[in-house]
Order: sequence, then structure tokens, then C-alpha cells
Amino acid sequence: MTVKNLTNSENFFLLAGPCVIESEEMALQIAERIVAITGKLNIPYVFKGSYRKANRSRIDSFTGIGDEKALKILRRVHETFDIPTVTDIHETTEAGIAAEYVDILQIPAFLCRQTDLLAAAAKTGKTVNIKKGQFLAPESMQFAAQKVIDAGNPSVMLTERGSTFGYTDLVVDFRGIPQMKKFGYPVITDITHSLQQPNQYSGVSGGLPELIETMAKAAVAVGTDGIFLETHPEPLKAKSDAANMLQLDLLEGLLKKLIRIREAVR
Repeated sequence: MTVKNLTNSENFFLLAGPCVIESEEMALQIAERIVAITGKLNIPYVFKGSYRKANRSRIDSFTGIGDEKALKILRRVHETFDIPTVTDIHETTEAGIAAEYVDILQIPAFLCRQTDLLAAAAKTGKTVNIKKGQFLAPESMQFAAQKVIDAGNPSVMLTERGSTFGYTDLVVDFRGIPQMKKFGYPVITDITHSLQQPNQYSGVSGGLPELIETMAKAAVAVGTDGIFLETHPEPLKAKSDAANMLQLDLLEGLLKKLIRIREAVR
């Protein structure tokens, strides 16, 4: 899977799935539903699922079902539906391990300046998706991308996911999307994480899922190449990021609206 495979379509491409792999049954259920929707709408699709959540506020938060078990499920999704998959990595040692199972390695926003991690991901030969740090200006992402390039890997994507606004909120400066596109890499907008409300007193992030459609429409209107969002059949029962995921039943209607916006601005 290369970046070109995703960007050759006239449509935006989609990275979507659960926050974290909870079970094989759940992953296959979500993937099957989204494959059917995106196939009908001619949207290139990448299944997203974290095999482990390393950045939790509380030690008792759900982190995963076991690394190898979750990674094997991601491979199963790829083999079953013939679609690429993406997962996060947090340490250099994870790059080579995860690369054996998935097509795209994702660098979390708070680690986007970690040179060794970017280089390790690059050296696997997999596409590297770098999320923009909540603390970085869009222009600064050219340097993160260049680290991957300098490590010998030209397959880079950049993702906008909001900037810290006070202690418990995020905002998206939509000027950043065209600014990052000037670097020559596909730019993705992470819709659901941009609507997180971190640092809650409970130790569990809140969210504003009622604004998912608004955020996605704005992203497509300003020319995002890809849409990233987390979705679940029953978000409130999800074991991670329950407060800001999109209910799976709402995905098709949302994508149809986004396609019409894409057609209007193209």
C-alpha cells in the first residue's frame, strides 16, 4: 500500500475504525460494514485500530487485549477484506513488530518530534502517518516529515488533530490544512480526536460527538485529502474514547454529505 493508492481517487480517502481493538468479532464487524459503505461510495478505505493504548490518564484505563493478539486481528482484517490497515506505535522497538502486521504506521501527536521513533518507522518501508502535535504550528510539521524522508522513506502523510486550547479543549485552525499541503504530502483531518476534551477531573477524556459532521464538512471544504475518524456500533460501550466516537450507523449518511461538498469544491 502506498500513498498514491489512496490519493488517486477523486474522492477523499478514509481512515476509520474503533479506537482500540477490543475483539476479533468487533473488528471484523466494523470493517465489514465500512467496506460495504466505502465500496458503494468509491472512497478508498484504511481500517484503523490501535493494538495498544499507551497514553492513558489513569493506570486502570483499558489499554488493550494483548499486543500480539490485537496485531493478529489487524492482519486478519487486512486478509479478510483486502484493505490496508493502520495502527499507532509509541516506541522505536514497536516499529518493526507492528510493520509485520499493518500497512501504515501512525505516530501519535504527542510523539511527532521524536526523531528516533520517526526514523524507526521510516526504516520499515511502511507509509508513515504523522499526527501534528497539539502544541505545534502547521509549518513545523515539514521538519517531522523530513526526518522520515531523510531516513529513506518517501511515503509520508500528515494529520491535523487540533491544538490545545486551555487545559480541557482543542480547536482546529483550518488554515493549517492548506498550509501543510504545500509540503507535498497528503493531509488528513482527524475529526473525532479534534473533538476530544482532555484533562477532565475524572481522568477520562470527554468529547463533542455532536460536532463530528460540522468538523468533517469544514475539513472537506478546505481541501483535506483524507478523513480520519473513530467509529463504533455502540460508542458509549466502547472501552476507549467512548465520548467522542461516531456511531457506526451514522457513517454512511455523513460520507454522502461529504462527497457532495467535495464535488462542489473540486
